Amino acid sequence: MPNPRLTDLGCGLFCGLAMFVLACLDRLLFGASAVLYGVLFLLVSALTAVWVRRGDLASAPVVVPIAFAAGLPLLAEGEGGLGGHLMALVTSLAMQAGWLYGGTLVAGVIVTVRKLRLMARRAAEREKERGHERDGREVRGRARVGGQGGQVRDGDARGRPAGVRPGTSYDRRPAGPRAPRPPVQPRGSVPRGR
Repeated sequence: MPNPRLTDLGCGLFCGLAMFVLACLDRLLFGASAVLYGVLFLLVSALTAVWVRRGDLASAPVVVPIAFAAGLPLLAEGEGGLGGHLMALVTSLAMQAGWLYGGTLVAGVIVTVRKLRLMARRAAEREKERGHERDGREVRGRARVGGQGGQVRDGDARGRPAGVRPGTSYDRRPAGPRAPRPPVQPRGSVPRGR
């Protein structure tokens, strides 16, 4: 099964074009069956929610209802010009509201499950990283002597006294933070108060 990752724009284009093409096929082959169009809409809604990438999960439930309306003008049969077609479109949209809500619900449920799984995976990765950091600190903090497991000496394995960092020489003083310099007085200015 293909596993594309659609952006929010790609999600809208895929869903809208798929519903338009399916509406054309429905009109040509099955005489504009509203039930077939609704079932196909549920399928396209599920595919859209599965194929949208992780960063754009919230766009799938928004795009799906718009795509439903993309193919509906081909199925609505109106009489008497533009006004008749618009009235037929609104009536068809009202009559097919169950399919519209169903497809939106399917997309919303799939997106919610994917988001929860993603959040759980990220939490597990963060917990694993914290565990590795804790293990690393414990290993660095305990220097074992000569292969005798369990005996820990005050200091490290090379015999340095505790509290002395490796690479520290005793003849040089470690550099500390500098004290801030006082502000510079401009030349020729007289300090106030004199």
